[in-house]
Amino acid sequence: MTDMGGERVREAVAGAVAVLRTATERDWESVDAGSLTWSCRRTTEHVASCLLAYAGQLAGRVQGAYSPFRISIVDGTSNEELLQVLETTGALLTAAVRTAPREARAFHPYPFRSANRDGFAAMGVAEVVLHTHDIAEGLGLTYEPPAELAEFVLGTIFPHVQPGPGAWRTLLWATGRGELPGRAPVTEWRWNNNLVIPAERLTLEGVTPLAAADLAAGGDGGFEWVEGGPFEGTRDAAGMTVKAYEAGVHRPEFGLFVLVRHEDGRAIGGMGFHGAPDEDDRAEVGYDLTESARGRGYATEALRALAGWALARADVRSLCATVDRDNLPSQRVVERAGFLRVGEDGVGEDGEQFAYELRP
Repeated sequence: MTDMGGERVREAVAGAVAVLRTATERDWESVDAGSLTWSCRRTTEHVASCLLAYAGQLAGRVQGAYSPFRISIVDGTSNEELLQVLETTGALLTAAVRTAPREARAFHPYPFRSANRDGFAAMGVAEVVLHTHDIAEGLGLTYEPPAELAEFVLGTIFPHVQPGPGAWRTLLWATGRGELPGRAPVTEWRWNNNLVIPAERLTLEGVTPLAAADLAAGGDGGFEWVEGGPFEGTRDAAGMTVKAYEAGVHRPEFGLFVLVRHEDGRAIGGMGFHGAPDEDDRAEVGYDLTESARGRGYATEALRALAGWALARADVRSLCATVDRDNLPSQRVVERAGFLRVGEDGVGEDGEQFAYELRP
């Protein structure tokens, strides 16, 4: 999976500027941007401010809060000059995304208080395309971004939104700007950056629908894998994530995580949930590791971290797992993580698996 975040930001800004440049002689100050209460000029300034802020957060790896700076547009700046500011801030975010290491994260509040480079790129693209839509609507211009920009935004920071008939229409609906057949109007919304769960030697990185689709199709999902990875189970789990996303039942925090080793930044396996908790607040976990990473306690460490995160939630009362009878290493993993075998008989159609459970 080629890293396209920086290119997507560049493409979005170039397309927006090309459309808005056709109306620079118009009065942007006295015209509202679509349904917003901001003027077209104020909205353009807002987009430039967001692009600069995202670039600063990511480049500086700012943690815990927004970096305390803001953009200031000089009085008397023309509309054309304002578009030059937009191009400049877009170039800064493009550069920040392209140069940031894959594992880099910085503060953003929604919803898990951090975002990676793809997240900042997708948020930047969203600000550009959505507010260009607003401004174009106010000025009576025609604007529709390329479908791949909307797909990038939806598949990265709207994992909870079921794909609809056309990515751009879906994004407009998901942000309260349009309608979709059979779906209620959206009045409140947030985007959703991926969750990461820290462990001692690993980080469990939530896999977005965009990355899951690449993994399921035989790609790397944007991760640098150790030799032999990703293993078959991870690709199968990625396929399950894509199906849940397309069906509109995907809950990102109960999806697939890739295990990334701290010492070299390489991915060594996958771990996650088979779906959201059931009516008994019970969730099933599964995992696999590449062969070269086995036997070093990575799976146990990751499972303890994942279980600790899950059981601290109000909507999870227990975790379960099934392990083949002849898979002794995997049985040791779940037992070391605190799971207890339940029942004496095997489970599954052929009775060739053991059932395990973990409660707080």
